[in-house]
Amino acid sequence: MQNIYEVQTANKRKSAVILILFLIFTAITVYVLSQAFAVYLGYEPGGLGFVGLALIVSGLMSFASFYYSDKIVLAISGAREADRKREFDFYTVAESFAIATGLPKPKLYVIEDTAPNAFATGRDPEHAVVCATTGLLQKLTRTELEGVIAHEMSHIRNYDIRLMTIVSVLVGTIALLADWFFRIGWHARGGRDRDRGGIAAVILILGVIFAILSPIIAQLIRLAISRRREFTADAGSVTITRQPSGLISALEKISADHEPLEAANKATAHLYIANPFKDKVGGAVGWFSGLFNTHPPIEERIKLLQQMT
Repeated sequence: MQNIYEVQTANKRKSAVILILFLIFTAITVYVLSQAFAVYLGYEPGGLGFVGLALIVSGLMSFASFYYSDKIVLAISGAREADRKREFDFYTVAESFAIATGLPKPKLYVIEDTAPNAFATGRDPEHAVVCATTGLLQKLTRTELEGVIAHEMSHIRNYDIRLMTIVSVLVGTIALLADWFFRIGWHARGGRDRDRGGIAAVILILGVIFAILSPIIAQLIRLAISRRREFTADAGSVTITRQPSGLISALEKISADHEPLEAANKATAHLYIANPFKDKVGGAVGWFSGLFNTHPPIEERIKLLQQMT
């Protein structure tokens, strides 16, 4: 058996290591592509050039998305504001956990869908939202609902939405740079007309390699961070409820329900407590496919929860 605080600390440490490695990888990618841009355009390598513009564009777009993230996600999901009388357990559980954790009570929303699922969003605890489907509210007991709401409030307390926004900015910047690299390469005559030898040729080759592989690697790292934050939120749920059985039972019910969530899409899937698409692949193919999943396997999450004391 593992102590829940030890599990939570271990998960946070692993998340920090992955994030640090991602930042190092991003810095190397930005440097290599910025030098390759210079070679493509026929200049001496040095400076940021187009990379600086890419950072500005990506940053502005991501800031707007982050600032209005709750409204955007709720609109995409077709969610309505929860009613205290109709969703009494939802309301009172959130209120009690807000008092217990010292967090502001999040705004509560409901998606009219029979597939059981839930998510949290918002740029900070003062602007947080917890959204649940009608299927989740109808199929879960109050104890199970407590486990799910505590999981989502743990995301809020840990600023996971902010973290994933920063990660998404880095991924978007790398993807934007790679796209620009190839587009400019086809049209930049000045760079092609010059004799590229020695260091310039090496930089250009590295630029092509990074432009091809870096967006894929960045996306894999983003998904790895997303999966690790789910483990951390599971442990955080136990610290709030003081018992893992509610979340374990909730995850079992959600996993057993094979109905996909119609309101979900690829842009919002990572927010939910469980994969809303319900896709399952086994064997070696399943392992490879798992690298591209936004969530760790529910079986693995339940196994870890059962080991907590």
